Amino acid sequence: MPIKKSAFKELRKAKKRHLRNIKILSELKTLDKKFISLVDEKKIEQAEKVLNRLISKLDKAAVKKIIRKNKVSRKKSRLMRKLKKA
Repeated sequence: MPIKKSAFKELRKAKKRHLRNIKILSELKTLDKKFISLVDEKKIEQAEKVLNRLISKLDKAAVKKIIRKNKVSRKKSRLMRKLKKA
């Protein structure tokens, strides 16, 4: 446990950030699975809508530094490629 007051505060902040990050990552994972299932079922129009939401959330996660921007870029590229193949 931290001894100094500022260390306690930093610990509280870290816990809040951790919970927020887990929530956002979970949403991204859910959207990703939904997109892949729609592409596999050949429901292209619905997949495009989900992809737009997913890309938006990925970009926001990159801005908040939850995910590195290169990873986001790679992920978006792979998702677009998957949609074009379908």
